[in-house]
Amino acid sequence: MKLISKKFLISFSIFFAVTSLACTGISIKTTQNDLLQARTVEYGEGHLNSELIITPRGQTFQSYTPDKKPNGLKWVNRYGYVGISMMFPIFIGEGLNEKGLNAGIFYFPHYGSLAPYQSKLASSSLSDMEFVKWVLGNFATVAEVKEALKKIRIISLGEQNGEPLPTGHWRIADKTGANVVLEITNKGQIHFYDNKVGVLTNSPDYDWQIKNLNNYINLYAGNAPDYKQDNQQLFSFGAGTGMLGLPGDITPPSRFVRAFFYVKTLPTPNNAESGVLSAFHILNNFDIPIGVEYSHAHQRYIPKDLLTATQWTTVSDLSNDIFYYKSMNNPEIKMVDLKKIDFAKISPKILPLDKDKIFHSINLNED
Repeated sequence: MKLISKKFLISFSIFFAVTSLACTGISIKTTQNDLLQARTVEYGEGHLNSELIITPRGQTFQSYTPDKKPNGLKWVNRYGYVGISMMFPIFIGEGLNEKGLNAGIFYFPHYGSLAPYQSKLASSSLSDMEFVKWVLGNFATVAEVKEALKKIRIISLGEQNGEPLPTGHWRIADKTGANVVLEITNKGQIHFYDNKVGVLTNSPDYDWQIKNLNNYINLYAGNAPDYKQDNQQLFSFGAGTGMLGLPGDITPPSRFVRAFFYVKTLPTPNNAESGVLSAFHILNNFDIPIGVEYSHAHQRYIPKDLLTATQWTTVSDLSNDIFYYKSMNNPEIKMVDLKKIDFAKISPKILPLDKDKIFHSINLNED
């Protein structure tokens, strides 16, 4: 049985103890009913060391626990999947399985609160950072996930000041159109929310984020009408005055509002490919430049080799079983067609996100 190394625990604790984790997720549906789930991942403390993970059917997993060994929930994959890891290959941050089920974790500090770990319940305990791969490997629908969750406990691998480390909340969606947010609060209370607006960021909780949209009831697409006030003609300087007041900062509530209006004002894409491109274009607005989350006194701590806090962006096409991604080192969109993978025969693979040229030279001498 493989024990958790001290380096592993320290890295994991630092990862979830910081406040510079951020994520923005959106959902898009095309006129042909293609269902797309897209998101960014931000981390300004250092490299997430993310890799592309291909996992076959039949692979056996057992969750790690605070006992520092994999003695938790055990399962054998029913389905193969493709995903991107965070910090370590065993932690999948976002992925898509062969049944068109998508799942991803979003940082949820101060609000997420998991059940305390009990060694006697180890066999039914699943670490929060392994939840995504458990979902992808075992289920075809959101309904199946909801039912299975009744039989297990989601736990944290570490503690901070005597309490479980901050955790995440999760977005899960399937080919039927089911799209939910899972939040666990108050030491283990499970809440599922139908993600009717198709947006997710971080804290506060999803219900609060929805209520907060009411503060922006005055916003609308287009321009405010010109009018005359006391013989003074008032007019728009340029396009977009209907959105004056749209928050532009990088806090989770502001990103939630901004993503909501960008998605809801998007003309419905005609097909999956145009929907994928639209998703990437919208999420480009949520790239976070490196350094913006550091105060002047902490500028010296900015990682020198980190180009941006937004380390990768993905789009999962649930309807056509295609996983798209781009990374901070190479903005070229890459795709993995799950239909072309034989998940019964393929061996587990861990691949770098970036291995191609970043810049492509154009030969202007060719006719």
